[in-house]
This record gives sequence, C-alpha cells and structure tokens, in this order.
Amino acid sequence: MSNKFIPHTPDDIARMLERIGVKSIDDLYAEVPAEVIFKEDYNIPSAMSELEIRDFFSKLGDKNKQLTIFAGGGVYDHYSPSVISHLLARSEFYTAYTPYQPEISQGTLQYIFEYQSMIAELTGMECSNASMYDGATATAETAFMMVASARKKNRVLISSTLSDRVVAVVKTYTRFHGVDLDIIPEKDGVTDLDALRKLLEKGDVAGVILPTPNKYGIIEDFSGIADEVHAAKALLAINADPSALAVLRTPAEWGADIACGDGQTLGMPLSFGGPYLGYIACSKAQLRKMPGRVVGVTTDADGKRAYVLTLQAREQHIRREKATSNICSNQSLMALYATVYVALMGRKGLVEVNEMSADGAHYLFDKLTASGKYTPAFPGKPFLKEFVVHTELDIKALNKRLADNGIMGGIDLGDGNLMLAVTEKRSLEEIDRLIKLMTEA
Repeated sequence: MSNKFIPHTPDDIARMLERIGVKSIDDLYAEVPAEVIFKEDYNIPSAMSELEIRDFFSKLGDKNKQLTIFAGGGVYDHYSPSVISHLLARSEFYTAYTPYQPEISQGTLQYIFEYQSMIAELTGMECSNASMYDGATATAETAFMMVASARKKNRVLISSTLSDRVVAVVKTYTRFHGVDLDIIPEKDGVTDLDALRKLLEKGDVAGVILPTPNKYGIIEDFSGIADEVHAAKALLAINADPSALAVLRTPAEWGADIACGDGQTLGMPLSFGGPYLGYIACSKAQLRKMPGRVVGVTTDADGKRAYVLTLQAREQHIRREKATSNICSNQSLMALYATVYVALMGRKGLVEVNEMSADGAHYLFDKLTASGKYTPAFPGKPFLKEFVVHTELDIKALNKRLADNGIMGGIDLGDGNLMLAVTEKRSLEEIDRLIKLMTEA
C-alpha cells in the first residue's frame, strides 16, 4: 500500500475505479489545469530522531510572534487551566462511542448532561441542548425556534448592537429559510428601544433577539422589555456571554424565553478562531422546538443511574422537512471543555474572573480618558470587560506601534473609535505598559 493509513488494497482501488469508469486515480484530476499542479519535490525533511524533530518544530514555532492581547470583539483571551487538556484525554470521554448507543457511551452522555445543567444554571433557563457549532449559528437557530413557535408569524427582530458577524450569519440563514429579518437600529451605543416598540406594533413579529453585553461591551438595560415583547405575542431571546452571566442579570431574570450565544469565554483558547461552541437554553415551553441533542437521566434495569438521549423526534430521526434543524452534530469536545472549565472554576471562580476583568478594564479606561488623548465613545454607559474610546490619533499607526512592542491593540471600529478588552490574564504591569505606549503616541 502507498499509504499505511489508507486501508484500501490495490485490488480495492482497481475495483472502485472500474465501478466509476476511470482507469487510474490520476484520471480523477484530469480536469485540473496542468499548470496549477505542483510537480516539484515536497519540502519535507528526511527522517529525524525525536530530539531532532522536537528541535525542528521548536525553531519553527519561534517564528511566531506572541503578543499580549487587548482585543476582544466577541472572543476573549481568558485563562485556560492546564488540567482541562488532561481530563479531556481520559478514555471514558475521549473514546466514548456515539451517544445513540447509551450502553457503551455513558461517558459522553454524562458530560453532555452536566454541560446542559451548567448552561441552564448560568442562563437561569429550564432546559439546554447539547451544544451547537458556534454562537452565530446558535443565534440563527434561535430565530427558527421563534418562527416555529409562532406558526403564522415569520418576522424576527435582531438588535444591531449584536456582533456584526453574528448578524451577518443570521441574515444568511434566515434568507434561505423564508424568515423576514428586521434590524433594530442602535442609539448612543445601545438598542433603540423606541424603534423596537414601533416594530412590535406591526403585530407580525415572532421574536426579538437582544445582546448582553453588546458588541461595544456595553451592558444594556432591558427592564420591562420582556413584558412588551410578550404583550405583542412574540418571544424574547438574549444573546449572552455565558462567563459574564456569573455577575450580570441572566436571560431568565430579563424575562427571556430563550438564551443563546458563544461559549468561547468558558476558558477556550483563541486558537486562531476556533473551534468554539454555541449554546441554546430555553424555557420548558420551547423545549420541543430546540434543535440538537438533549440528554436526560434515568435508571437502568438494575436501578443504577444512567444517561440517555431524550425527546428524539429531532432532525436525525425524522423527515428532513419536518426537522427542527438540520444541524445533526454538536461541538461535543468543546462542550466537554466548557464543562470541565466551569466545574474547575465553580461559582466563586467565575465571579472572580469577571471581577478581575472588570477591575482591569475600568482601570485602563480611567487612565486613558484622564490622559486627554482619549474620550469615552459612549459616555455614562456601563461596561464589564470591554469598552470603546474615541481618539484623534491614527489608530492604524497606533496599533502598529503596539504590535512592534509586543501588544495586540484594540479593534479599530472606524471614525476614530477604538475598542479595547481586558481579561483576568492581563497583569497591572501589562496594562500600565499599554497605557504608557498609548498615551505617549
């Protein structure tokens, strides 16, 4: 065999080629222009010892420039305890089989059940699913839940203060599912609630999706909004940072019917954009409209505790056109990651993470605005770990200066607005160094 990791024998390959009507594997690529096919030898080193290969990749890794991160915008540089990777590799989790056969997959089913329980507690909701691909698709699935519950209504309102990336994904999903999506405008960095009320007056709204914190890091006040949404016979969803819910009002406390968002803040490394995971939690009234897996607990024939998939009239078991969603998989490994993280941190640890982040962010904000070179972009608006300042400085040049000094600066929002984030990983020394570089620019 040409490749020891491919189990097909030459006879297997010959029979497959004959079946599809080609003479060789090269014929499968006959339509690829010859000029784009790489014909040289691959730049792969010859065989090395373990010591040599470790040294090779160490030198390769040294070419990467490690920056101290002060950027956020939906993904945050939170601490990831090293013990997580060791627990993830335990055989009862790592090698557990598909949860559709509970007798040999209790490890997988148990951690999914624990994950659901933790998400439900963080959001204050009654139920949670097994996890989604990411926060953006989870938000899109939330829009579908609302329309499915409303039946004769297919209009969903989403705040423009949600992440632009999330809104873009929701637009794409809803466009091809016959859902009408209206964007609620913003005013002074928060959702324009008067505009929301006018949209609700049309009477054809299935649901409303609002953020906490929003894309500027602002903690919006949604007092009484749930009552107004419900009075219009619509559902309310809150897209929330699950880590921040340790110290902020939960979606349930705002009166929401559904909570959704991205679980990256539960200790997941930035990893160049993923993998992360999305979550959805809801009230019992919306449970059967929720996509994805749901794990329940029961007892087996011997009376012992056992975990099983429940409410299985879902996408992978019924006709496609009747499915709540056609996303059959979930980020199971990342759900396990989030479960171990939350279990390790506990209630006290999650609160401490957010308190440290908030202390650092407010310290940085106060020092920058006191310098006279930066002013609050949204004066008086409360924030947790992320904020926006306005400056007349060249932000592109400023961020290059910071990068040259080993710091990933904030996100340039345009029009002189710069968004910065601080997590519990940032030391006072690092923050002071950033302040010095930014105020002396």
